[in-house]
Amino acid sequence: MPDVQSMVLEFVNKLRKRKIEGSQATARCTVELLRSVISHQRVPHANQASALIDAVKAVGAQLVAANPVELAVGNVVRRVLHIIREEDLSLATAAVAGLDLLDASDDDEDVNGKGIGYPAMSAAVVAAAARSTLRPPSLQTLLEGTPESATVPYTSSSGADSESKTADKSSITRKLKHDVIEGVNQLIHEIAGCHEQIAEQAVEHIHQNEVILTLGSSRTVLEFLCAAKEKKRSFRVFVAEGAPRYQGHLLAKELVARGLQTTVITDSAVFAMISRVNMVIIGAHAVMANGGVIGPVGVNMAALAAKKHAVPFVVLAGSHKLCPLYPHNPEVLLNELRSPSELLDFGEFSDCLDFGAGSGSPLLQVVNPTFDYVPPSLVSLFITDTGGHNPSYMYRLIADYYSADDLVM
Repeated sequence: MPDVQSMVLEFVNKLRKRKIEGSQATARCTVELLRSVISHQRVPHANQASALIDAVKAVGAQLVAANPVELAVGNVVRRVLHIIREEDLSLATAAVAGLDLLDASDDDEDVNGKGIGYPAMSAAVVAAAARSTLRPPSLQTLLEGTPESATVPYTSSSGADSESKTADKSSITRKLKHDVIEGVNQLIHEIAGCHEQIAEQAVEHIHQNEVILTLGSSRTVLEFLCAAKEKKRSFRVFVAEGAPRYQGHLLAKELVARGLQTTVITDSAVFAMISRVNMVIIGAHAVMANGGVIGPVGVNMAALAAKKHAVPFVVLAGSHKLCPLYPHNPEVLLNELRSPSELLDFGEFSDCLDFGAGSGSPLLQVVNPTFDYVPPSLVSLFITDTGGHNPSYMYRLIADYYSADDLVM
């Protein structure tokens, strides 16, 4: 598939050169690319799901390696893999249960009055089929307690049945790809509408005459605050400027343009102003499996100040930012360093940047991290497009979106 391969290489170059900004835009472009990969992938009659999984994993590994800091790329790749496994499980369970998934009507019967589909199986056999699929067994499967030796008859001794099932396999292959692509389209729609879904919950959390503190620039936070304003909530927003990129200045301009009372403060003034604040609301770059948050640099300072003064610390994050990995995993890159030019003018500090006599290191070193990590103990509430959740529940929510076999690609 030369066209798809060129699309993959082009997107890899964009990720490597950081030409796509924002987790939502990156996630949506990644899912759209994977949809093209799946639609052009040739699928054999046997092990259709494995072929799709291998193709998606191969592309996903390239994308993750191109920009390992953007965890949303790996998140949506794992979401697509989970969709493939779920659809394969659905088709396998329906097949052994005797369900007609080949678009045949109830009147399509053979001369003996029996359908050409798979024979109906008992609940025990269906449970055994679920155990043999790619996904780990569900709670219902475990409760049924079917012996591990239970097997599912996929072939028949009848020659006529073999011919009919051969014809059915091509239909199942087409249906698997169709269902997977349909699930991927739903994922794209979910990513596109995550801001609106989160913003609808704003009126439940922001009340009259409150003071809200935020840091940096986040479209999710912007839409959340503006949604509360549209519901006739009157409140003031303190925006920490987010040095050295000063993304808070951009957010402050947008808030003022939407009619919100806004005050810009320096990052170092967060602790001094926190006693006047009713709630801290920030947007997340990623939410880890332990409930920890990766956010803009300086957010840990705001979380510590909120904890000290018993101010709720609320994190807004779409489901594509929920990462199934833990911060200590070796494949997780929590941070990256930006150019020192954002902090210092090389012309003014050229003398300080000269190498010391007889030493191999410069006299002045500049560290300019992009992100900050907030442990789950400092987070009061997560608000996602599925509702509000406590930090202790995030691992369970994340488990619904990913399969254990896809954590490492």
